[in-house]
Amino acid sequence: MARSILASTLFLLTLLLTYVTSARAASNSTQCPSDPYLDPRNDPCNDLGYIANNTLTAIAFSLVLLVALIQTYQIIYKGGKWMLPMVFGEYSTSQSHACVVYVIGFGFRFALHYNPDSLGIYIAEYLMIVLSPCFFIATNYVLLGRLAREIDCVHQVLIPVRRLTLIFVLSDVTTFIIQAAGASITTSTVYSTAMAGLHIFLAGLVLQMASVCSFCVVYARFLYKVHAEEPAIWMRDSKQHWNSDWRTIAAAAAISCIGILIRSCYRVAEVAQGFHGALTSSETAFYLGDTLPLFVAIVIYVPFWPGKFITTRLAPSVNELQNSRDLSLSRGTLGYNHEVPSAMLDDY
Repeated sequence: MARSILASTLFLLTLLLTYVTSARAASNSTQCPSDPYLDPRNDPCNDLGYIANNTLTAIAFSLVLLVALIQTYQIIYKGGKWMLPMVFGEYSTSQSHACVVYVIGFGFRFALHYNPDSLGIYIAEYLMIVLSPCFFIATNYVLLGRLAREIDCVHQVLIPVRRLTLIFVLSDVTTFIIQAAGASITTSTVYSTAMAGLHIFLAGLVLQMASVCSFCVVYARFLYKVHAEEPAIWMRDSKQHWNSDWRTIAAAAAISCIGILIRSCYRVAEVAQGFHGALTSSETAFYLGDTLPLFVAIVIYVPFWPGKFITTRLAPSVNELQNSRDLSLSRGTLGYNHEVPSAMLDDY
């Protein structure tokens, strides 16, 4: 429930910010060339620095939308409703919940091809594509907690699972807001103000990358600890088919995290170069540094759908129950109310 509200809130924030910044962009009085296709690289009104290729846009749009539709089907018929934030983000570029925003972003690239000097369309496209990965990242944060509970290894996670999910999701929301605020300010017609917005946006991207790196360290440590200290659990499904082995979804999540991390590094490098840097003005760089890594990060869950591997309803793990019993006994000895904390049963 909380995750659905969070995803919907971020989606509405994205739409609202897109509308506001696009409206502000409409008042831009920059003189644009009569033929925007003649020299897009030096066109002061063309923020892409090139004419968006409709063929590449169509391929990206179709592939992301296809992934979103497949994952929507998987959520309905194979379980894993907690994957909704990712799907939502895809539709924004195109994935189940996150994919929605991602898909819409590519849709705006079609409009940019025919209106390359439209700052309003550019802002809408840029925000949808840049902000939607926040949904993908949040899904991986939740997945670690689910996986740790599924194999009863929450004690091997560096941070308590409930706190870990909350900490990283809050960091995701915070960096989302910082990026959104910075992107909004960059639409200013005052150069110094626009540069300040760019620096704020860059700070949000750097913080997001730091958060993703931290999560990757926590996740890698979790897998190492299970492998080194829980050999029975590590080999638990070794005789099962790959689609019944928990290590399969663990590997898929690792690949997804790597894809998101590569994309984060690309975006930081791109924004650090300024408004008209080499990376910003290269469509090839955009597809190789942003679209491809993100596509890998989401498409990996099509054949390795988490809902197929993680089937148990969320409940306290064996270790959590043991800790609760110990706590209850100690409280009972001291005469305190020894009720098990309800937070232990939260569906996070």
